[in-house]
Amino acid sequence: MTHSTQRPDYANPPWFPLTREEVIAAIERTGPPRIPLVRTLWWGEGFAELHGDALAAFDIYPEDAIVLFVEPVAPETMGLSWPVVLEGPHDARVVIDDWAKLDEFVEKLPDPAQDPLMARAAEQAARLRAEGRYVLFGWWRLFFEKPWALRGMQNLLMDYVLAPEQIHRLHDALCTHYIRYLDYAIRHFRPDGFWTSDDLGHQKQLFMSPATFRSLIKPYYARIGDTLRPHGLHWWLHSCGNNTAVLDDLAEVGVNVFHPVQKGTMDYAATAAGYGERMTFLVGFDVQHVLQEESPEGVRAEVRAIVDTFDRPGGGLCIAAGNGILPGTPLENIHAFLDEALRYGAAHRRQWARRVLA
Repeated sequence: MTHSTQRPDYANPPWFPLTREEVIAAIERTGPPRIPLVRTLWWGEGFAELHGDALAAFDIYPEDAIVLFVEPVAPETMGLSWPVVLEGPHDARVVIDDWAKLDEFVEKLPDPAQDPLMARAAEQAARLRAEGRYVLFGWWRLFFEKPWALRGMQNLLMDYVLAPEQIHRLHDALCTHYIRYLDYAIRHFRPDGFWTSDDLGHQKQLFMSPATFRSLIKPYYARIGDTLRPHGLHWWLHSCGNNTAVLDDLAEVGVNVFHPVQKGTMDYAATAAGYGERMTFLVGFDVQHVLQEESPEGVRAEVRAIVDTFDRPGGGLCIAAGNGILPGTPLENIHAFLDEALRYGAAHRRQWARRVLA
């Protein structure tokens, strides 16, 4: 999508991506012209295959921040001395089945300077920078999801109780490695933000106690925040489920943008009221029920409710899909979601601007 310098109307098509400065204004709550859309066209497994060329109809909708993904920890490419089996249920896969293997694993973690994905990200970032775009850099899975991929979910949750010293060894090694990737990105192509994930919660609460999070995970989050903060990079964290118990901790360590505030697990009004001055929310539209099951007008009403709840005088709201949009979701509902987010998001921002001027 091309970038235009003449954009008098943010509410009506043709819609253009927001500039880097306009996205920053939303995150830092200094008054964006409309609410940014980030990862709204997130097609879930099988969705693109089901609809094919029909998805080109969604090209009219802008993506206001572009994520350049890399993979700093890919065990199958590391040349480990034991077989890495990636078949079977994701939660049950085990790469490090014996802590005695950790030293070799750490020794063989890749050098970002030799990673072709980093070279590609640098090229893409340069092009996007020239277009005036907001650039995110990052990867999925940090200090909960990645260890669970390495140890298996059952082993990891037992490790929290039976082998916390080994968890600290693993987290320390991963953190040092992640910071090498971040330092390289900052030096070579300076993204505007860092995107990552950890899915700390399930439908009711965290997977671990808040005390366990604070003991075993939070110190390493703090090191990531300390790496990003001096360079002005925004930290975007995707974490499904109910994260309410640790939102204070996430704000403290430097998470700037939280996604998705999963509907049905977190209280929208309480979250916005309690944390809207400390954190920007990339609110993920509910793909489990609302987008699949409501009428187009019901979808539009849900968009308006999100905007009314989370958008503050200075901003503090971006809108996304909550996760990958599922096969079976009516295409007209996706159009309603995106159209309303753009039109009502711009109208709501004008409302705040008029109040400020008054």
